[in-house]
Amino acid sequence: MDIAVWIVSGLLAVAYLAAGLMKTFIAKEKLVKNLPWTEDYSAGTVRFIGIAELLGAIGLIVPWLTGIAPILTPLAAVGLVIVQALAIRTHIRRHEQVIANIVLLVLALFVAATRFLQLAGTL
Repeated sequence: MDIAVWIVSGLLAVAYLAAGLMKTFIAKEKLVKNLPWTEDYSAGTVRFIGIAELLGAIGLIVPWLTGIAPILTPLAAVGLVIVQALAIRTHIRRHEQVIANIVLLVLALFVAATRFLQLAGTL
């Protein structure tokens, strides 16, 4: 089970690192072309989402890997579940696809649940 959680955590970290870097460092005007939902939000909000994704990506890996404050790993995963739940709401409102968001939500939920159970010593 631990190998599966590491694989999923790594894949999620890469996905959120890429998405977070894009939303944090590319101007909103350029993002609208590929991410049409960004037209509904201020540049500051889009940047905030990007920073949350970057921190989530780091939180999925670093605390558990180093053993320093490992509780932060499942908490980061829960944070990413929340990000995706809000993204799903936005995409539904805009009549856009939500399949990728649902997959990311389920994977982050898997990491959160598994890491919480591992911390509790039940896995």
